[in-house]
Amino acid sequence: MLKSVVLCFFGCVLSGVVFAQTSTPKYSNEFLSIGVGARGLGMSGSQVSHVADVTAGYWNPAGLLNIESKYEVSLMHAEYFAGIAKYDYAGFSASLDSLNKIGVSLIRFAVDDIPDTRFLYDANGRVNYDNIKFFSAADYAFIFSFARKTRIVEGLSLGANFKVVHRTVGEFANAWGFGLDAGAQFQKNKWQFGLMLKDITTTFNVWSHNSDMLIDVYSQTNNEIPESSTEVTLPKAILGVSRTLSFGDNFGLLTSLDLDVTFDGKRNVPVKSDFASVDPHMGLELDYVRTVFLRLGVGNIQQVKDFDASTSTSFQPNFGVGLKIKKVSIDYALTDIGDQAESLYSHVFSLKASL
Repeated sequence: MLKSVVLCFFGCVLSGVVFAQTSTPKYSNEFLSIGVGARGLGMSGSQVSHVADVTAGYWNPAGLLNIESKYEVSLMHAEYFAGIAKYDYAGFSASLDSLNKIGVSLIRFAVDDIPDTRFLYDANGRVNYDNIKFFSAADYAFIFSFARKTRIVEGLSLGANFKVVHRTVGEFANAWGFGLDAGAQFQKNKWQFGLMLKDITTTFNVWSHNSDMLIDVYSQTNNEIPESSTEVTLPKAILGVSRTLSFGDNFGLLTSLDLDVTFDGKRNVPVKSDFASVDPHMGLELDYVRTVFLRLGVGNIQQVKDFDASTSTSFQPNFGVGLKIKKVSIDYALTDIGDQAESLYSHVFSLKASL
């Protein structure tokens, strides 16, 4: 049975790989690649093998089985681009029994209060600021997770996600999409291994455009009037490994490494080919009596070409701290989305409670 499940997982990925060799675009639903929870973001997203809280609904649903409490809730807020974009997350998990757990996650990434200046000038050609209206460009994801501990192999857990994606651009356009993820975790002594297969059947976003609202603008600017379209998110595999070390009775160290494997051709990552590209990211978590935490992470390693044709290596450093008081955890992360500019750093705060 286990062999059949594994073959099914990889069969879904390989079918998406064949599909990826067409003209499908590389990037779709990228807001779902940012990550959730200040702990995970502080460790540059290296969570697949060891995640053991409610955020597993995002990182790897199999990790829900490592939650010790019956219920767990988590909230997160972050802002990007000097506060222009808002990123929010809420998660909930519940234990059905000793072998089964479920989770629900909600993610919103949006730019709000965008001015609509189509009617800034009235019929007499005068500026009328009262005619300005505002709208939001928002991406939503609803993730429903299920995890089950298998009795076939000791230490092996399996999980799956069903996700619904909704994207809106005011009243001008909107899209609905659906997709599936599958994950596994395996623990052996102090070593932990993880596999996350995202969008295993590919995720399709079907867009509908309200062209009537913008037909005049398109005509004046000689732009093509958009029609309904389909956007495809291709499969991605994430392999993870981690190990926990102890230093005396009070200190512990968690080291983790994740490898993101994409099948849409060459990307600007350390390992790339026409068939697949591999993007590594790693993290460390030092704890004191499992109460105070210090986290570091490195990811987004790229070769940057300068104007003089020389190349240099850039990377994304992340930092985080955490405090656990009984059943409540407060976490903070300082993250950078790929540039050293101050405006691109983001302060991420998250709160988690076990019930």
